[in-house]
Amino acid sequence: MRAVAWHGRRDVRVDKVPDPKIEEPTDAIVRVTTAGICGSDLHVYEVLGRPFMEEGDILGHETIGVVEEVGREVGHIKPGDRVVIPFNISCGHCFMCDRQLYTQCETTQVRAQEKGAALFGYTRLYGTIPGGQAEYLRVPQAHFGPIKVPHGPSEERFVYLSDVLPTAWQAVAYADVPPGGSVVVFGLGPIGQMCARVARHAGVEKVFGVDLVPERLELARRHGVEVLDLGNHDDISDSLRALTDGRGPDSAIDAVGMEAHGASVVKLTQQLVGLLPGPMAMLMIERAGVDRLSALYAALDAVRRGGTVSITGVYTGMIDPLPLMEIFDKQIQLRMGQANVKKWIEPLMPLVTGDSDPLGVEDLATHRLPLARAPYGYEIFQRKREGAIKVLLEPSP
Repeated sequence: MRAVAWHGRRDVRVDKVPDPKIEEPTDAIVRVTTAGICGSDLHVYEVLGRPFMEEGDILGHETIGVVEEVGREVGHIKPGDRVVIPFNISCGHCFMCDRQLYTQCETTQVRAQEKGAALFGYTRLYGTIPGGQAEYLRVPQAHFGPIKVPHGPSEERFVYLSDVLPTAWQAVAYADVPPGGSVVVFGLGPIGQMCARVARHAGVEKVFGVDLVPERLELARRHGVEVLDLGNHDDISDSLRALTDGRGPDSAIDAVGMEAHGASVVKLTQQLVGLLPGPMAMLMIERAGVDRLSALYAALDAVRRGGTVSITGVYTGMIDPLPLMEIFDKQIQLRMGQANVKKWIEPLMPLVTGDSDPLGVEDLATHRLPLARAPYGYEIFQRKREGAIKVLLEPSP
C-alpha cells in the first residue's frame, strides 16, 4: 500500500509499504477514505521528528474509513461499516478507561517512555504505531476504539470526530466559562476554530479569537467570533481587558502550543535541537525547556483574576519557565491534556449527523488533496501558504 512516511525534518514522502495485517484478536483493518493533517503532525515535521522518529515511520492520526477485516474478539463493528478512529488507542476497561481518562489507558500506556496511552502515527514517545495517512490502517483495541458512523454524509461530517472536535469540546469544557462569561482562544488553526465554535454553540456570550494569519481571522469572523489580529495590538492583554470591563476574559484557551510565534530565541533553540544527533536532541526536548511559550504567557496574562486557562496546544519541554508567581497571585486554574476522545462522542454525534451542521464542520477544510500530494500538503500547512488552514488527504479508492 501507499503511506505517508517520515524521512527527516521537513521531509515526508509517499512510500510503498507492506499492507497491515491482523496481529491480535482485538485488531481491525480499515480502508482509509480520508485522513487529516493535524497541527500536531507539524511538530513531528518540524521539531520532534529527528530525535523521536525512525525513517519510514507512517504518520497521521485523524482517520475515517471502511472496515475491511476484524479480529475474532471484535464484535461491535464488521466489514463494510464506516468508522472514525480516535487518535488515542485505549482498551475501554482498565482503571483509567473506567474513569473516561482514555488518554491514560493502562493497557496501551507507553511505560518505556513514561507516557500515556499509545497514539497513532506519533513518535516512539507514544508507541511508534503506524498512522492513518495511508491506504489501510491496522487498528489495535478495535473492540472498543472505532466509532461507527452512517454511510452517506460527507467525510467532513465525521472525520473530525477522530481528534479536532473532541479536542475542542474538551478544551471548552476545561475552560469552565461561567454563565454570561467570556473566553479568548489563542490560535485559530483547526483546533482553535472549533474551540471558538463550540464555545458559541455552548452559549458563551463573548468569544474572542487571536491570531496573526488573515485567512484564519476571516474564517473565525465568519462564524461569529470577535477576532483580534495580534499584529495590530501593542499589548493583546490590555486590548482584551478593554473589551471585558477592564478585568480580562473569564477563561482563556491556548490552542497554539510549542511553536507559537513571537519567541525568536526559543525558535532558534528548536532549530538547533533539530540539527543535533538523535540522543542529544531527545535529551534536550525531554529534559529542557524548548517550547515557545508566547501563547501560554499571553493566556495567563490576559485571563481575569480567578479565571481558568485551558491548554490544548502541545508542549514537550520538562523545565519550561512558567510565571508561577503570577499564576499563584491571580488564583488561575490550569486544566490541560490530550483529549479523551470517546468521552465526548455522545454530545458531539447529534451535531454532526443532523442537517443543520451547527459547528460548521463542512466549513473548515481548505485543501483536499490526493494522498500522493501529501508532501505538498505538509509544506503549505506548515508555512501557512495558499490559505491553508486544514488539509485533508484522500487515498484513491
